Amino acid sequence: MSASPLTFIGGGNMARSLIAGLIRQGVAPAQIHVAEPVTGLREQLTADFGVKTYASATEAAAQGTVWVLAVKPQVLRDVCAALSDLARAKQPLVLSIAAGITSAQLERWLGGNSAVVRAMPNTPALLGAGVTGLYATAGVSVAQRAQADMVLASAGRTVWIDDEARMDAVTAVSGSGPAYVFLLAEAMEAAAVAQGLPADAARTLVVQTLLGASRMLDESGEAPTELRRRVTSPNGTTQAAIESFQGDDFEAIVARAIDAATRRGQALSAAND
Repeated sequence: MSASPLTFIGGGNMARSLIAGLIRQGVAPAQIHVAEPVTGLREQLTADFGVKTYASATEAAAQGTVWVLAVKPQVLRDVCAALSDLARAKQPLVLSIAAGITSAQLERWLGGNSAVVRAMPNTPALLGAGVTGLYATAGVSVAQRAQADMVLASAGRTVWIDDEARMDAVTAVSGSGPAYVFLLAEAMEAAAVAQGLPADAARTLVVQTLLGASRMLDESGEAPTELRRRVTSPNGTTQAAIESFQGDDFEAIVARAIDAATRRGQALSAAND
């Protein structure tokens, strides 16, 4: 697969997952440049993927026409400021995976007139099984949208969002969502052990149940309500558990949790303005 030269600013786990996916899809390692200040991480990236690495973000960014900003949100402003002169000169496609940082902030920090795509991948991207919400500013061309989609689709599915204000909800649902599933798994394992099951059996039963249910959601094409109905026999064991969940206001608990995560994303944006 041909690709424009790509620069990753930051070489952490999410950058590694995207790099691995791009190479699996046929992007030549020589087309990928990575800025990473930690020497050991640079050496590992070169050893694992054969990509070119740099200690300097500016030096790495000079090589790419697509920049993937893969650093922590709290340092992104300083990173962008250091790259602003180069951004004005090169006018790259800027793809940010930082939670809570708006396109307006990125454009301002980079000196204006940048083509910016915000992306929110999640940790299953490390397995090529992620999902990413994407938002493009008006300055992003059709071809650049396709480039952004290609980069993120290397780690899983993509969903484009037309209203940037909804990106905090994307973060709350899918960006943070794997942790909700892990919390459910923790609780189910603990409950299984409390019922007398051996820990190893409890883990296998829980993991395979969650995996199988997820595959049914993905592959059946049915709504979750319908799948739940089919497994819930009247007056059976499943109904007893569902009634217990709903008696404790399960749906409202989930809604409040996602609302809390959404509001925290909004607060992160305000704090970094």
